[in-house]
Formats: sequence, C-alpha cells, structure tokens
Amino acid sequence: MDYPIALLGEIVPEIALNEQMYARFDTYAHLLEEWNQKINLTAIKEPREVVIKHFADSIIWLKYVDIPKGASVIDIGTGAGFPGIPLKIVRPDIKLTLLDSLNKRLVFLGEVCNSLEITANIVHSRAEEGGRDKKMREKFDFATARAVAHLRELSEYCLPYVKPGGSFIALKGSNIADE
Repeated sequence: MDYPIALLGEIVPEIALNEQMYARFDTYAHLLEEWNQKINLTAIKEPREVVIKHFADSIIWLKYVDIPKGASVIDIGTGAGFPGIPLKIVRPDIKLTLLDSLNKRLVFLGEVCNSLEITANIVHSRAEEGGRDKKMREKFDFATARAVAHLRELSEYCLPYVKPGGSFIALKGSNIADE
C-alpha cells in the first residue's frame, strides 16, 4: 500500500520533518502492515488513517510540550510503538524506553528499531510491575501512554516512572472530559 506520509507535514507543520524522517515513517507503516498480518497490532489499517490516527496523534503533542534535548521518555503499554516510535523518529536525541507486557509486540518493536536504525530500550513488563522496580521507578523525565486505560488507572500505572520534576503525558481521545 501507499501511505500518504507527506500528510504529516500538513497536520503538524510546527514540527520540522526532514526526508529521513518521512522515509522512516514510510518504512514503519509498511512494517506495521506486514506484521499486522501475523499478529494483531492495530485495527487501523487504512493508509490515511494510519498516518493520522497513529503517526500524527503520536507527535502532535510536541506542539505543546517542550522536551529538553536528551530527555528520558518511557512509553507505557506501547503496543505497536505508539507514541514512542514516532516520537523517536522526530526527536532522535531522546532516550526512549518502550514497555509492554506482550513479548510478541516487543519482537515487532525490535524489528522496527533495527529497520529504522533507531535505539530504544525495550522492556518486557506489566506497567504496574515495572513501576515497582527500583531500576525504573522515578527514573524518567517523561512517561507517556496512549489508549491504555481510563485516566485514573493510567495515572497509577505511569506516575511511578516519573522522576521528581518530570511529567506524565496522557494521550487521550475526545472523551477525556468523561474521565
């Protein structure tokens, strides 16, 4: 399939994307398509929707949050790598950790990182268990999650990872007022 990756520049013009970034998003989209036939990674499969609902939604918050150069970021319950991998594509300087409880998704993420030539620490753990691990507790400048749980539970999962002075970024949909 052809993915309208250039659409990212229209949706988030405030984020400077270069040709290498566009190429990485395109490779990521094709890997997602290929692997989604083997394991269930996402129900969103239409190319335009992948670009909008996965890629753009994963980076649009950078318009509002200043992430310092070299900041540590953990993506809790990363699934197919959202928002962590798109964030790393546009901000290669961050120290990214991808945490998920399903090993088959982590195998996919390892393949994505290798193919895109990006680095990330990939951790196999349930969110609540990792948050109690002294090696991970209060170690990150930013914790983020997307489509994981209700905000109340999501806060319980993510806040233990955030170091004092850090931030938790919850990427929630239009029903956030209900939560």
